[in-house]
Amino acid sequence: NGVTVPGRPATIVIFGATGDLTRRLLVPALANLCFDGLLSEELNVIGIALRDGDDESLRVSLDEFAPQTQCWQRLRQRTSYLPGDFTLGTVYERLKQRLGEGDAAFYLATPPQFFGVIVDRLADAGLTEEHDGGFRRVVIEKPFGHDLESARALNQRILSRVNESQVYRIDHFLGKETVQNILVARFGNAWLEAVWNHRYVDHIQISAAEAIGIGTRGAFYDTTGALRDMVPNHLMQLLSMIAMEPPNSFDAEVIRDEKAKLLRAVRRITPDEARSDAVRGMYAAGQVNGQMIPAYRETPHVDPNTATETYVALKLMVDTWRWTGVPFYLRTGKALAARDTEIVVTFNPVPYATFRETPVAHLPANQLVFQIQPHEGIDLGFLVKRPGPQVEAVPVALDFAYAEKFAVAHRTGYETLLYDMIMGDQTLFQRADQIEAGWAVVQPILDAWARGEGVLEEYTPGTSGPRAADALIARDGRQWHALGR
Repeated sequence: NGVTVPGRPATIVIFGATGDLTRRLLVPALANLCFDGLLSEELNVIGIALRDGDDESLRVSLDEFAPQTQCWQRLRQRTSYLPGDFTLGTVYERLKQRLGEGDAAFYLATPPQFFGVIVDRLADAGLTEEHDGGFRRVVIEKPFGHDLESARALNQRILSRVNESQVYRIDHFLGKETVQNILVARFGNAWLEAVWNHRYVDHIQISAAEAIGIGTRGAFYDTTGALRDMVPNHLMQLLSMIAMEPPNSFDAEVIRDEKAKLLRAVRRITPDEARSDAVRGMYAAGQVNGQMIPAYRETPHVDPNTATETYVALKLMVDTWRWTGVPFYLRTGKALAARDTEIVVTFNPVPYATFRETPVAHLPANQLVFQIQPHEGIDLGFLVKRPGPQVEAVPVALDFAYAEKFAVAHRTGYETLLYDMIMGDQTLFQRADQIEAGWAVVQPILDAWARGEGVLEEYTPGTSGPRAADALIARDGRQWHALGR
């Protein structure tokens, strides 16, 4: 009915409460939900971290990033701090005394090596047990494993202590309005779903480009790289939403079933395809928007001889009736021409017979662009006649921008996800089988690169990436959608 209600009273326990994720994203998102009337006035926040301090010291550290509203002042007074080493059991005994029997969610805003041990300690202390209709939930950030084997091991470890229904593997990309709107646009518009198949779609591009370099994240990034950081999680989720079959309801498990089925239908890459259909690059020194960026190998905390990629492009095929023969091109990278996350659906060209007597040399194909960031919206490109005596077709666009129609400013992308977690809606959260299916897609590429196969090509900052990526799509007679357009 379109009515949203405040979440039930609960306590959100944030492990890693003094870190950037908590201060810059989680707390502002909670404050925004409070302002929107979507949090219970009895919601409490408990921060846990190793740093010494008290309730007021944590509150002061959060003030810098939280919007200074009356709502934040109320939530601020219900925020407390529990210092201690969360690898040891003593913190959990003190936490148990504070929580009592109330509803609670444990948010693991920590480095990934602590995910398993925190869940173990929570379970050992009895903090994950649910009683009398109450809930105890665990929210886990990415990266969820660093390859297929480690992802399976982490799933097995966590699910041996809690149920899948209690686990919320969070992907902030899925909190973007345009990402969620993919499902509404696809299944709420008859004309769109009618052409959503191989008969009408030529190919689909999914891009996640950043204009910035690695900055101060060298130590993390050099052990991760663009492929692990973005493809098995963010880009696989976008792929599954754009290509999944229609669900028979918007029930969370029904949607997650369809997404998991789609990911399992992605054709497994052979060793030969891992060399021919995957491109990796690394940015050299240069400028982006007038800002000098040092070469990746010269970034602090990066091995000067590293072979870690800062760019990757892939060609994937999906073996379903709907998508047979339709290639999906994925790319992501740092220090590129623009910050731009988008999905571009390019339709098949119209038959040229109608235009054979006109001076039209080439008719650009219709495109539907889901713009996810930085400017959320949807663009539909189509052809019209240019005014004048001759029949000349030119492309134009119908543009929809969220910011022009709705109040979506000053959001972190975590608001919807945190609200859904409190309400118990797992639709936008990844299930164990989805996580493993995403890793299974990229594992042959990781294996090939570990064997030293594939050229690591340098590219200039401020461009669209390495030349090999252009060649990857050009050999099929196609080209990348321009970044930032």
